Amino acid sequence: MKVFSSDCKFDYSWEEVSTANWRKYCPWNEKSTHVIAVDTLSRYVDAETGILRTERLITCKQTAPKWLQSLMGGKDTSHVFETSYVDPVTKKITALCGGWQKVKNAVEDATVTAFSDNARKGKEGFEAVLAMSRRVFSEEKLRQQQAAAMA
Repeated sequence: MKVFSSDCKFDYSWEEVSTANWRKYCPWNEKSTHVIAVDTLSRYVDAETGILRTERLITCKQTAPKWLQSLMGGKDTSHVFETSYVDPVTKKITALCGGWQKVKNAVEDATVTAFSDNARKGKEGFEAVLAMSRRVFSEEKLRQQQAAAMA
């Protein structure tokens, strides 16, 4: 089985990245239009480490050719199980994703290519979410400062 890994660094503060992480599949992200729904299955903070562990089920519209979909169950949607770890001490977010459908050996190369392309698009989309978050939070901060000055 082939494995795909991607490591990204963003030119944003830890606070901005860790907050925007939960909005990476929102309407601000034009690169994730294939995501239909994101359901949080569990979330807890480890009392000893402070690490936030979250499990989510991400429902996606399949973009694979019909013949490939038939090899993977014939459905036009797929589910990705994501487990993420947010470590406030090391300021690192780790997300592990896996599908629940059978993956055939014959399509491993295509799958790895798709994951690579999706990771690139995901980074581009997340950059847009970060930029929008920064703008919205700055506007709100300015609005609050102006309101306080008028009071």
